[in-house]
Amino acid sequence: MAITELLPGPYEILELKDKESIEIKVSEYKIGNMIIHPKYQPGVAEKVVRSLRIWLQEGIKPTGVPYWDVTSQTLVAQLEPIMKRDDLRRLTIRIDAYGIAPRKRFTVTIVPR
Repeated sequence: MAITELLPGPYEILELKDKESIEIKVSEYKIGNMIIHPKYQPGVAEKVVRSLRIWLQEGIKPTGVPYWDVTSQTLVAQLEPIMKRDDLRRLTIRIDAYGIAPRKRFTVTIVPR
């Protein structure tokens, strides 16, 4: 089944630098589409990508809107199974970035309590 719903703005795209990490606690999530403007594809003004919006528990993100939008397809694929867990709200999720876009990759781990 194709997802056609666009996530509403404002967008808050999660961008991590090489070897940067973040720990998050999720309150809810939504899968949808976003229109992005790729920096690394000359001649492509915009494209629609499957995205994951992650709302964070209070106190995790002190400024701006209380969510991150994930557009990296490899990161969405890693996070989606975790988002479906029954114990999602009790988890601390660590995301580590390696490399520079467009070849950036991520590791995702659940931090032990």
